[in-house]
Amino acid sequence: MEPASFANCDNIPVTEILNGVPHGVAILDRDLCIMEMNRFLEVLTGFANVDARGVHADFILRSNIGNNGKLFRNVIETEEYLSISGDIISRHHKKIPVHFTVSSLKNESGDSTGLLVFLEDISSLQSFDKKRHTMSGVEEILGHSPKMQEMFELLPVLAHTDASVLITGETGTGKDLIAESIHKSSKRSRYPFIKVNCGALPESLLESELFGHVRGAFTGAVKDRPGLFRLAQDGTIFLTEIGDLPLTLQVKLLSVLDDMEFFPVGGVKKVHVNVRIIAATHRPLRELVKKGEFREDLFYRLNVLRLHVPALREREGDIRLLLDFFVREFSAGLHKSIKGYTPKALNILTVYAYPGNVRELRNIVEYAVNICQGEKIQKEGLPRYLFIPVEGKPHISAYERRDEHSEKAMPALELLAKTGEKTVSGSWQEIEKEMIVEALKQTGGNRSRAAKILGWGRTTLWRKLNRHGLA
Repeated sequence: MEPASFANCDNIPVTEILNGVPHGVAILDRDLCIMEMNRFLEVLTGFANVDARGVHADFILRSNIGNNGKLFRNVIETEEYLSISGDIISRHHKKIPVHFTVSSLKNESGDSTGLLVFLEDISSLQSFDKKRHTMSGVEEILGHSPKMQEMFELLPVLAHTDASVLITGETGTGKDLIAESIHKSSKRSRYPFIKVNCGALPESLLESELFGHVRGAFTGAVKDRPGLFRLAQDGTIFLTEIGDLPLTLQVKLLSVLDDMEFFPVGGVKKVHVNVRIIAATHRPLRELVKKGEFREDLFYRLNVLRLHVPALREREGDIRLLLDFFVREFSAGLHKSIKGYTPKALNILTVYAYPGNVRELRNIVEYAVNICQGEKIQKEGLPRYLFIPVEGKPHISAYERRDEHSEKAMPALELLAKTGEKTVSGSWQEIEKEMIVEALKQTGGNRSRAAKILGWGRTTLWRKLNRHGLA
């Protein structure tokens, strides 16, 4: 392999070139200190580019491949590339399997100026292979963002207890996968995991579905039926959309939580069960309690342990990881050789708001893979609704969504609402720049608060400040 070199790309910042690479990339100087690294490597390591600059690579790329300095120095001296697999430890103390490819960088005179280091995260590939061959049926939960790491750290704690768990989060964030993962890691994993959608059936049918009935309890009840609580004996019952559970059934569920026993519909003899209850909702239960639509005592019995699944827009860097994962999954399933996305398609997919979260992202990629006829997914192969303005706003804007703890909506949102008639490609960069300027004005130049208003991480804001020449 020839030593790596860069072409002279006028008006294109090196960081932007690196950000187009779907793997971790770092440029090191001859002293093996970080000069630049891309956003994928920021997510992988947990270190921001701005903080890593000037720091020796050993402190950022903390790996088990041996003496990084000696190995990297050897590449500079021999100009022979290095290809080796190992692990790195992220800033959040997570071990990530990666494949290193290290090559020498040269200037126009042919002198070595440093190193180009590629890190391919092979954990997602391993997860993909494992998912295709596993018999458990539990999908791998992917994510390297800080919020996902915080959630992952809680999962073992939740798995090693029998207390009730309440999982909150928006629709499509993967609450059902989290619940099943908790069950599979618990001592109840040898017993059933039964999922019940509390909003999918009318009250009369739902009661019979949950608690069973005896023969003759109602018209059509020609024999006894055990119900899902009894079928989940010694295992876990997952009550999704618990906020839609009718008040009369909330009373009965409370009795089950307190005594682990209940009367089947039409029955006179109590049934005792031993099950763990995990509930999930996308609705604000505290507000439902205030409105009298959800029992306060049931809320506290369910809310013994709580886990919040972050929305996709809050998961810094995970969108790209998921896009790459799902394109591999669906390509393999359809026996296609799709290698990724064109820059235009990727730009649209990385700025879209994903109100349906991971479920929507997965569906978009599945659609695009089915439509794609070449090696890369084109902009024209994406679902049409991504380009349709909604209520006068560009549909790909992630900025109209505000976190409940954010400061008041910024004036730039009014500007955004007025630009719906413009084409996204022709106006988006100007809109984004104006929003950044307005946020900085509102916070008196405080970048941390500006990032919070915009719904971004500090690293994202820093990157966009540089992109728009505002740094």
